[in-house]
Amino acid sequence: MTLVASGDLFAQKGVTTFGLQVKPVIPLSFFDPLVTVETPPLRGSMELTGGLAFGMVVRHGLTKSISFETGINQITRRYDFGVANDTSGYDEIGQLRYVGYEIPLLAMVYIRLGQKTWMNNALGFSLDMYPSDARSDIEEGRAYVFRTSWIQMGVVGNVGVEYRTERSGYFYLGATYHRPFNDMAVADLTWYNVNYLPTVMRTGLDGSYLTLDIRYFFHEAPDKSRTR
Repeated sequence: MTLVASGDLFAQKGVTTFGLQVKPVIPLSFFDPLVTVETPPLRGSMELTGGLAFGMVVRHGLTKSISFETGINQITRRYDFGVANDTSGYDEIGQLRYVGYEIPLLAMVYIRLGQKTWMNNALGFSLDMYPSDARSDIEEGRAYVFRTSWIQMGVVGNVGVEYRTERSGYFYLGATYHRPFNDMAVADLTWYNVNYLPTVMRTGLDGSYLTLDIRYFFHEAPDKSRTR
């Protein structure tokens, strides 16, 4: 009887599970976090230095090894930006935060590693929304980031391992790669001369990122009528 109950508990078919997640953004050089632009004698840069995503996850079991996953997340990307003038010797760095929201739509496949341990692989799409622009001023310039579209599409893939308990829910550790199909936003890097006349350097921001995923799923008992 114990084996049957355990099998029903860990089978995902017909089970809808709710969870919470926190995802620190990891800036890696492999994913090109630094963007540069030049309008001689001016130089500008935008570099993703980190960030944080958090939100809720909803998972529904389609079979014992395949689930559909969605939810909603808020993500804050942190950037360092620089504006330099080679003629005057001016060179300054500032910081800027850009906030967005994501609704992922993923198909997830499970591979059982042990009695209570599972490996997950998921792939799908994300609806990305950007409610507002962002601005940061420095002594002789500023950075202004504005969205290219209010809502965009991106591709999402993740891999992780989760430990499932009988009464305390599921504990998950993994990683996610998110890449928009088009540039997430456009960045204007502006330098002001002594008469406060602006010179603008413009560059696109693709918005790609990698995260470390920490999740907790609340315990949900299987729907017996659907798992028989």
